[in-house]
Amino acid sequence: LLRTCLVLLAFPIYLLSFLGMWEPLCRKVFFPFVFDKVRAIQDKKSEKHKLELFRNLPDFRSPSGELRLLEIGTGSGSNFQFYPSGCKVTCTDINPSFQESLTRNMKKNQHLHYERFLVAAGEDLHQVPSGSVDVVVCTLVLCSVRSVSSTLREVLRVLRPGGAFYFLEHVAAEHSSWKYFWQQVCFPTWKLIFAGCCLTRELWKDLEEAKFSELKVQHISLALPWTPIEPHIVGYGVK
Repeated sequence: LLRTCLVLLAFPIYLLSFLGMWEPLCRKVFFPFVFDKVRAIQDKKSEKHKLELFRNLPDFRSPSGELRLLEIGTGSGSNFQFYPSGCKVTCTDINPSFQESLTRNMKKNQHLHYERFLVAAGEDLHQVPSGSVDVVVCTLVLCSVRSVSSTLREVLRVLRPGGAFYFLEHVAAEHSSWKYFWQQVCFPTWKLIFAGCCLTRELWKDLEEAKFSELKVQHISLALPWTPIEPHIVGYGVK
């Protein structure tokens, strides 16, 4: 019943989707605008967790001393400030509409070397050679990829042996909680409006099933006001 009420409230968007007009409008205009606003709030709440998460990035430099980093779903580049000086960054995103805000953040973070920007989905990084990067970063992206397992396989492919995959993602709440109830209520409409974002993925299970030789996962709480998003996981896995 509550799901139906949400469908009625969002009926114009469902109609645009039926007519094939919502997805291009969402990707080019709505999602980049809203995501930048939400990301600003998220960044303030997650800053201390990101500082701690990326603190040991230099430990994964290659034997030559370089740190080659690939970010999946770079968006506007809000993670750049946490990367160590001299880091060589390859940016990827399925949505090229973030270019304007991404360029602004690149100019703010001149301590990095930006190698290239690839329009690519996390499940298909064929433009990146196998074993060619030291670190892969993915924050608030695994919720919206079409296949988490395929994305993690690509992560492991492009990482060199001994490289690391860093993540910070929102996940499903405890099944017995009211938060999970509201995630279930909002799920279909939320996924349509926010470019495929899934509220109920238990991503820690996918990470545990991937073939990382070492995996560190921490469950944290980062509540976004007036949304069913609160539980997150943060950590890294080593190939």
